[in-house]
Amino acid sequence: MGKLLVLIVTAMLDMVGVLIVIPLLPFYATKLGASPLMYTVLVSAFSVAALLSAPVWGRFSDRYGRRPALLVALFSSAIAYVIFAYAGSIWMLFLSRIVQGAGGGTVGVIQAYVSDATEPKNRARSLGWLSAATNLGVTIGPLLGSWALSAGRHPIAIGSWSVTLAEKAPGLLAAALCLLNMLFAYIYLRESRVVVESTTERPRVPGRSWTAVMSVITNPRTPASRLIWIYAIGIGAFMGMNAILALYLARSFGVTAENIGYFFAYVGSISVLTRAVFLGPAVDRWGEARLSRIGIVMLTAGLVLIPLAHNIPFLAAAVALIPLGTAFTFPCVTALLSRVISQHERGLYMGTQQTWGGISRVIFPLIAGWAFQSIGISAPFWICAAFVAATLLLGRGMEHFARDAELQAAGGG
Repeated sequence: MGKLLVLIVTAMLDMVGVLIVIPLLPFYATKLGASPLMYTVLVSAFSVAALLSAPVWGRFSDRYGRRPALLVALFSSAIAYVIFAYAGSIWMLFLSRIVQGAGGGTVGVIQAYVSDATEPKNRARSLGWLSAATNLGVTIGPLLGSWALSAGRHPIAIGSWSVTLAEKAPGLLAAALCLLNMLFAYIYLRESRVVVESTTERPRVPGRSWTAVMSVITNPRTPASRLIWIYAIGIGAFMGMNAILALYLARSFGVTAENIGYFFAYVGSISVLTRAVFLGPAVDRWGEARLSRIGIVMLTAGLVLIPLAHNIPFLAAAVALIPLGTAFTFPCVTALLSRVISQHERGLYMGTQQTWGGISRVIFPLIAGWAFQSIGISAPFWICAAFVAATLLLGRGMEHFARDAELQAAGGG
């Protein structure tokens, strides 16, 4: 089984587990007495843990391999889902999110895995396929979560023994799936770090995590720093919107825990179609730099239009711009980043990108929760849209950088 295919399957199954739980989280938290702001603090707890763990996972994977880092992270997520299943208080939900966040810091490791396995010219397309796989998980996971929630209300009988899982069912299902995914990766996934070590480039010790993180501030004009800022602001605004979206839909359109899965499945299906079918040809036609800016414009438009929607068809059209925008932005930005860093530090800098993404994942949900609760339910969307639109300035002239990188790669430099 090809390495890229194994990664795609692993990423998809991981996202299925995540999305079994995530759509239900705001409803569980509200039931336990959380306010909108407290709920977004809960969302940010995941990001704080991921923020602290991402560079560590990246450096660990550079030194010891991508595979062991990924296996440990999957096991961590399984533990988090079990805690979620038995959470009877808001503090237990916090613990679940922190444990899962620590395991979720391996997104950069998976991206480095893909970058190791593909040529530079094919990285955006390969990362797009990886994104399509995770968004297929976004489509399947919520439906499984809604099904598990409904099925959990019925008793399970084994001989004379009977048990009713109730609201524990989605979390336990996600944990079981995560363990199966871990077994699949253990059997089929092969280490990619040897590909890096076999290159003709002179080996170097991976740079220190903190130095890499701070370089984004100390050298903000470098192409790598600009790309990381674009990614961080974009993903932060997306997560800020996502943090309060279920609460917004519940108030404006009467969405519940039983039917929120259909909404996520709609978004996920658009993401899968876009990343699997349209991203590759779009990259070939417009290039990564220009396509990322197209994605930024679409994401901004979606954020502006969602609170203006007063009926389901308008809402469906506005929401569709969100997965389109993210599909065209994030894979291209990540592919461009992979070109400006040494192969021996790829895991480190992918982890650094996730670190800054983690910082924005902490900040933006808190801003969104505060604005939702204190200003109005539409305010978070417009605040996030303003930040995303501003990243267009950071992408200016990136075509020249992309062209230089291609020439350098072609010349073996």
